[in-house]
Amino acid sequence: MNIGQEILDKLKDEITEVEYNRYIKYLSYDSKKSTSDLALFYAPNALVLNWIKSKYAKKIAHLFEVKSGNKVTVQIVLKNTTEKRKTKKIIEAKQGSSLLNPTHTFDNFMVGGSNQFAYAAVKSVSENAGKVYNPLFIYGGVGLGKTHLMQAAGNVFQNQGKVVIYTTSEQLLNDFIRHLRNHSMERFQEKYRKCDVLLIDDIQFLSNKDSIQEEFFHTFEALRGAGKQIILTADKHPKKIGGLEARLQSRFEWGLVADIQPPELETKIAIIEKKCEINKVKLSRDIVNYIATVIDSNVREIEGILSKLHAYSQLMHIDIDLEFTKNILKDQMNENRENLTMDKITQVVAKDLNIKPSEIRSKGRSKNIVYARRISIYICRELTQNTMPQLAQYFGMKDHTAISHTIKKINDLIQNDEDFRVKIEELTNKITSSS
Repeated sequence: MNIGQEILDKLKDEITEVEYNRYIKYLSYDSKKSTSDLALFYAPNALVLNWIKSKYAKKIAHLFEVKSGNKVTVQIVLKNTTEKRKTKKIIEAKQGSSLLNPTHTFDNFMVGGSNQFAYAAVKSVSENAGKVYNPLFIYGGVGLGKTHLMQAAGNVFQNQGKVVIYTTSEQLLNDFIRHLRNHSMERFQEKYRKCDVLLIDDIQFLSNKDSIQEEFFHTFEALRGAGKQIILTADKHPKKIGGLEARLQSRFEWGLVADIQPPELETKIAIIEKKCEINKVKLSRDIVNYIATVIDSNVREIEGILSKLHAYSQLMHIDIDLEFTKNILKDQMNENRENLTMDKITQVVAKDLNIKPSEIRSKGRSKNIVYARRISIYICRELTQNTMPQLAQYFGMKDHTAISHTIKKINDLIQNDEDFRVKIEELTNKITSSS
């Protein structure tokens, strides 16, 4: 019996039989590709993969450390996808780099207005490595698809037989420190300067780290001078990354800087539907729409939500309907909305409708002000814990009965005015996405 199976058998004693039989028992350990500090497992489908990653990856890594005495990185990939991949030159940096996720492809990346430019830029680079947009710098918030796009290009490059390194800035730093301590910097330099493509996630974490910035500057120069492709991601534009050397900042802008914005409602719906198709989860349109309004701009949460719904449904033998979904996701919804204030809601509504927040809270009776005020009152009532008297005081209305009367009018409009209902949904989504 190999060590991987021993670890899974050990895990069996520490979790429920139902979860073991439903998920863990389908994992298979690759003893040939695993090393002393990398444990490679195959999962049969994305649902099992995501469930185990979210719940048991750390536990499996801990059991490996207890068993072998080594810190082990647990890598779980899709079995079928891995078996079909051709033999490629892949650098597996045991102390710093990560394997590319084979499920990150251009085909399963949902393109919308918020990410269309970044998608087009990465796609173009994947077809002309080192010739256009070098470096390519992608920035945006957490979970918007930066890593997916970068690794999609990496998978294309590997299919072309290129040597690809994908790593995070934290892993790069750890690798640098290890080689520095071991007086083996020539090996570090050879590794990162001899690849065809270098992909680095979250480059902003190199801020204020002078030694690694110095080394990376020379690596950058060597790669770009040799026509090798560099793709970087960060949470903000290079100009706004504090603690970054000016010469690095300027070089990050030499090629192309592309941003990814939070997805609009239609794109989030399309993403959820695609994930449902991939993970073979059946959800009605009203459930899909509800999930799209509950999740914030972090698209990465979608697979976790689908896994959670599927697992609860299977374990409790309950069909997934809207009420069930609301109950399962109530904590998620509360977390996304707990920081919402009436000020924030009013500001978003005012900006969207091109009026001043002070006008919404005034006694103005013009058509556009009344329209904005009604929307603000309704959304504040729905998304905050404020009472009707508190709403009345905030919006300058006589008392709670005036709020009650206004909300009745709003509910009538929602029932009878399609444009008004759609505007409420759009703004609710925008507000919860930015919370």
